[in-house]
Amino acid sequence: MIFDIQTQSNQPIYQQLREQIIVGIAKGDLSAGELLPSVRQLAEEIGINTMTISKAYNSLKEEGLLVTDRRKGTAVAAPPPFTSGQEAEYRQNLQLQLATALLHGKSKQALLTDVQQLLDQFPERNECK
Repeated sequence: MIFDIQTQSNQPIYQQLREQIIVGIAKGDLSAGELLPSVRQLAEEIGINTMTISKAYNSLKEEGLLVTDRRKGTAVAAPPPFTSGQEAEYRQNLQLQLATALLHGKSKQALLTDVQQLLDQFPERNECK
C-alpha cells in the first residue's frame, strides 16, 4: 500500500497515516495478517520521523486494528466490533459531519448520494452487531 502524506496539511501526519491504514483495511487493500512495514522502514520511505509512525501504529493497536509480534513485526488484525463507547463516538462524529455539510448547503439527497458513492468503494461485509 502506498501512503499519500501531505506534509503541508493542517492534519497531523500520524493522523493521516492512521486514517489511510483504516481505509486500506476497510477497502480490502490490507487484509488480516498482512505485515506492515517496520516503523523505521516506513519512516525512511515516507521521509518522516519514526516517532510519528509509532504514534499512528500505537493508536491503531489500541483500537484493535493492528497487532505486533516482536519476531514478525506489525500486522493487520481482524477488526473487532465496536464497543459501546466507540459506537457513541462514531455517531457523534457522523452527526457533526452531517451538520457541517448541511450548514454549508448540502441537501439531504446530495448527502445520501455522497454516502452511497463512498460506500460503493468498500466491499460487502457481514454486519457486526
